[in-house]
Amino acid sequence: MEEKNKQIVVIDLYKIYFLDRVEVSAIRGVSLDISSGEFTAMMGASGSGKSTLMSILGCLDRPTAGTYTLEGVDVGRLSRDEMASIRNKKIGFVFQGFNLLSGTTALENVELPLYYKDHVPAKMRKELAREALSTVGLENREKHHPGQLSGGEQQRVAIARALVNKPSIILADEPTGNLDSKTGREIMEIFQNMNQKLKKTIIFVTHDQDIASFAERQIKLKDGLIIEDSSSRRSNP
Repeated sequence: MEEKNKQIVVIDLYKIYFLDRVEVSAIRGVSLDISSGEFTAMMGASGSGKSTLMSILGCLDRPTAGTYTLEGVDVGRLSRDEMASIRNKKIGFVFQGFNLLSGTTALENVELPLYYKDHVPAKMRKELAREALSTVGLENREKHHPGQLSGGEQQRVAIARALVNKPSIILADEPTGNLDSKTGREIMEIFQNMNQKLKKTIIFVTHDQDIASFAERQIKLKDGLIIEDSSSRRSNP
């Protein structure tokens, strides 16, 4: 695939933490690229480095060494404010625990990211939030609070919130981890729809092979290294 289509490029990435003066290498020389519109699962046991890598890809953390280029921008050279700006403009996040505000309605939860954008009138915030809720099939639940929604519906609200800024990339950390298998499959079908119809690049972490099978590409990590990448098998049959 041509270089210009590569949305994410990671080269020789390292992340080292110090815990009680002990050096811990969470990521050890990872290199990969992800093209615009890819649907990718990241897998690995606890401690494999997948969550650390996702934090770096989401501009929530910086690598210790190596480079991360997002849509042509060297993230390592950005200030903290610039990283926050790129997160708000380009990346939507979905978490295992939903992270909804219990005292606000579904519509208000989805509106929240728009308050961090300049000059978005209240009327437009509501219109964009309603559009996002409609995308996930919750147009009739906008006045419900999280406690009035099922787990699957709460995760749909969280997905709508991730979509409302119209990001090019969605990062999801164990998005079905708190759901039963049937509801989990329904959530993954929503991600598939977002990928195929809205052309979103989607990267999600999971430990469940059935959930990972929804993705076109599977990357497996162990001890901070990529040990398997299904894109390699496709390109080198």
